Amino acid sequence: MDHFMESKKDLKTPKKQGITNSFRTKKSIGIVTAADSKERIHGQLHVYDGDGKGKSQAALGVVLRTIGLGICEQRRTRVLLLRFLKGPGRSYDEDAAIEALQQGFPHLIDQVRTGRADFFTAEESNKFDENEAKRGWDIAKGAIASALYSVVVLDELNPVLDLGLLPVAEVVKSIASRPAGMEIIVTGRAAPRELIKVAELHSEMKGHRRPDPENSHYVFSDSPGGIEIYTGEGKGKSTSALGKALQAIGKGISQDKSHRVLILQWLKGGNGYTEDAAIAALRESYPHLVDHLRSGRDAIVWRGQQQPIDYVEAERAWEIARAAISSGLYKTVILDELNPTVDLELLPVEPIVETLLRKPSETEVIITGRCKNHPPYFDLASVHSEMVCHKHYAEKGIQLKRGVDY
Repeated sequence: MDHFMESKKDLKTPKKQGITNSFRTKKSIGIVTAADSKERIHGQLHVYDGDGKGKSQAALGVVLRTIGLGICEQRRTRVLLLRFLKGPGRSYDEDAAIEALQQGFPHLIDQVRTGRADFFTAEESNKFDENEAKRGWDIAKGAIASALYSVVVLDELNPVLDLGLLPVAEVVKSIASRPAGMEIIVTGRAAPRELIKVAELHSEMKGHRRPDPENSHYVFSDSPGGIEIYTGEGKGKSTSALGKALQAIGKGISQDKSHRVLILQWLKGGNGYTEDAAIAALRESYPHLVDHLRSGRDAIVWRGQQQPIDYVEAERAWEIARAAISSGLYKTVILDELNPTVDLELLPVEPIVETLLRKPSETEVIITGRCKNHPPYFDLASVHSEMVCHKHYAEKGIQLKRGVDY
């Protein structure tokens, strides 16, 4: 049986609650640390690796989601972003996203950068690289042991371990003995097997190159650029899109310009979805920069059981998306779950291709969702990352945690 929705109503997932008007209460709110958490006996270790784009973005999306839920529940969540191999002197894709997080949610985000800006191999590493890796890991160890943070992101830790700059056994031991309730997210290529073994979640971001026009069924003479697609069975698609939204807002802040973002969601009628708290947090902090529309029934749409309302809702959202993309008013347009909508034949693909081909060059379009048959607009993507699920703790019956898992 085909199931194209991404964990909308998992049988293992507790009943979700809507968050309408939950950001309106302005009471004194304390910071929640790992030591305070009573939601789950043990926080989970997430590992995002692979050669595709979206690893750091997915981590930032989870951070935004967790912060949003904490604000919603009047228990702000403290986060540490520790970035290895990302020293000063070079800019990175996620810099703007982190700036947006820090400005939008002050006192909740701590950031540490270590390493040099240059790329280097294991043979080219030197004492400085070892010292910087050790400095970062000492901070990470202290943060983990302190239980002051609810979420710790160890960005690019995987390649640090792969380069031999830190002892894998020591790192794995410290992470495995983290305080109850602390979530740790590790990103970067070449995750060591020892780390994957103790991880509860392992998603590989697999990069796909644009096809050779001679071997493609659909031939496009010129790609408009600025189109990113996140698909696959693994975790990280919508969260990567949220990371892109943060990045767009952050770019606007750094350039003193308006970078408006539109988030359109298909197949997600009703309330209680994974991204609700994150989007609500964005709209609370940046009310003039983020617009959001959801469409569809509050039910899973199965192949062969589509209802007339499904077509109407899909078309309604697409007409808004088409107009928004063509207008050039938005710097980033996120089309969440468009892929399964097309795969379910709720929308024709030709108008989508035509709109993407004619979009303004400065408008980025981010498309998410799993699908069995890749529609032709995949051939237009400058970035195509497939999230491959190697390991997920839901398969073991572990209780899912609101704001991180759903």
